[in-house]
Amino acid sequence: MQYRALGRTGIKVSPYCLGAMMFGGIGNPDHDECIRIIHKALDFGINFIDTADRYSAGESEEIVGKALKGRRDKIVLATKISGPMGEDPNQQGTSRRWIMQEVDNSLRRLQTDCIDLYQIHRPAPDTDIEETLSALTDLMRAGKVRAIGSSTFPVSEIVEAQWSAERRGLARFRTEQPPYSILDRGIEFDMLPTCERYGMGVLVWSPLSKGMLTGRYRKGQPLPDSLRVRYMPRQMSDARSLEAVEQLIPVAEEAGVSLTHMAMAFVMAHPGVTSAILGPRTMQHLDDLLAGAEVRLGDDVLDRIDEIVPPGTDAGLNEAAYRPPAILKSDLRRRPAGARAAA
Repeated sequence: MQYRALGRTGIKVSPYCLGAMMFGGIGNPDHDECIRIIHKALDFGINFIDTADRYSAGESEEIVGKALKGRRDKIVLATKISGPMGEDPNQQGTSRRWIMQEVDNSLRRLQTDCIDLYQIHRPAPDTDIEETLSALTDLMRAGKVRAIGSSTFPVSEIVEAQWSAERRGLARFRTEQPPYSILDRGIEFDMLPTCERYGMGVLVWSPLSKGMLTGRYRKGQPLPDSLRVRYMPRQMSDARSLEAVEQLIPVAEEAGVSLTHMAMAFVMAHPGVTSAILGPRTMQHLDDLLAGAEVRLGDDVLDRIDEIVPPGTDAGLNEAAYRPPAILKSDLRRRPAGARAAA
């Protein structure tokens, strides 16, 4: 295993990061099987695990904590905060109040005394970034957190966070976790160059575009019965994505690799990517992903992929991507009717 630098933290991580979103009630409720999956990944040489408090309402963190007993010191452990953890409006977000409370909950579930990488899962537009960075800085000084990062932040908010940290003498985000795949290449436009400029490691999620790049979802064929279809039916039936998949399949066949392995190798070929997050739900999923770990793509294959999905563009819909309030709320992008009429 060739380990990579996690930004400029000095921490070394494996090119594959084991994502734990599918461990627990939302994906695989069998704790023993999930633990076996984690152990197989660690035995393969993966030393990087990423989870979040909100994954199955904390159950994922509990599974990871049980799996790491006796092996914690050799693992770079990452988790995230900001999603709702209850009906109380203060049990979510990135306020100092919630961060200071929830970090202890995560530490307890993970059965550890320190989190290697503590990430803000999504931006919180109602909270000053200095409030968040100040709380995270105090956690680092208290020894509860070793490094901090962001996840699915717009480029503008990454830059604002970096400047705020410098102005106020606060800890700064050392990593960003954006979506990236052959079908989701928008981060090549400015996200990846920005992260490189600030020395941030990049941990990309959904390198298989929610499974669209496994070959299970085909144009003109019935959608399989899957968790993705149940939770994200629009994305899994997106016409542009399915059309791109049909063009990518023969490229993989001519290269002598599966579509899944080509998709993973594509992500890992970008010099700005530190680790790609694998999200297996079953042992079979993990075995298939690990089988392609040594696949490398030549320039001819990468050039053909560029022709199908041009660099810096997204081929289709990503329902899990961050959408700011200005997009979600029509009243933030429309003047009152009376004002429009007067104009």
